[in-house]
Amino acid sequence: KKYSRTDKVILGIGFTILGLFVLSIAIPIIYVVLASFMDPTVLNNQGLSFNIKDWTLDAYRRVLENEMIWRGFLNSFLYSLAFTVISVFVTLLAAYPMSKKEFVGRKVFNIIFLITMFFGGGMIPTFILINQLHMVNTVWAILIPGAFNVWNMILARTYYQSIPTELREASAIDGANEIQHFFKIMIPLMKPSFAAMGIYQGMQSWNNFLWPMIVTNSIDKITLPVGLQSLLSPYGNNYDILIAGSCFAIIPILALFVCFQRYFIEGMTAGGVKG
Repeated sequence: KKYSRTDKVILGIGFTILGLFVLSIAIPIIYVVLASFMDPTVLNNQGLSFNIKDWTLDAYRRVLENEMIWRGFLNSFLYSLAFTVISVFVTLLAAYPMSKKEFVGRKVFNIIFLITMFFGGGMIPTFILINQLHMVNTVWAILIPGAFNVWNMILARTYYQSIPTELREASAIDGANEIQHFFKIMIPLMKPSFAAMGIYQGMQSWNNFLWPMIVTNSIDKITLPVGLQSLLSPYGNNYDILIAGSCFAIIPILALFVCFQRYFIEGMTAGGVKG
């Protein structure tokens, strides 16, 4: 199909903006990766250098020898896994009744959910609530707040609505109640959207820094971002070790996205359009 001159101009502008957006993301990442291999003295005085003599693995060595980093890495992995499972399960449970047009109070709950997307209670009231529930310095203080995501609920609700209602009628004829229909029919059909919700929530938990730092005060519950921040204390302002630690923390996220990229795209498109 041949594009008109107007279409070519619009596509050219769109690709230019997209290219600039990609560069704005790629250039800082490339800079951080290259800087992690630089000698800190050369990096501070000259900036990046492509001379092999100016490169070193000392920052990575100090990161890998730090027990707090490994403790934070293990905790972040377990927290992210548990947070993803809890979040996806809660989101699917909430989205199912919201997809039913006959659900009483559906419009009211929709309004309440949408309000929470634009207005939040704030970090201080949330901390006061967590403290009154005696959840401070516990795993639940990290896993429970933020487990329900309204955007994911909307995607799951739209995907539910795209599933033919004849399946519910067929399962009802076979004697299945609502719970059996949900777990045996609807959940298996929702697998494409699991990746989208799981990756999004897993990345959110993995990169979470401020909240875990506030609600935890013991080293055995420290997360990886908090552990990386602590690297500046024993080594002063040696940002080279912090940069190396940041590159170390990016590896699991990159591996996760590369492995599940296809499922992530399918899940986003499957729940984004009602067909």
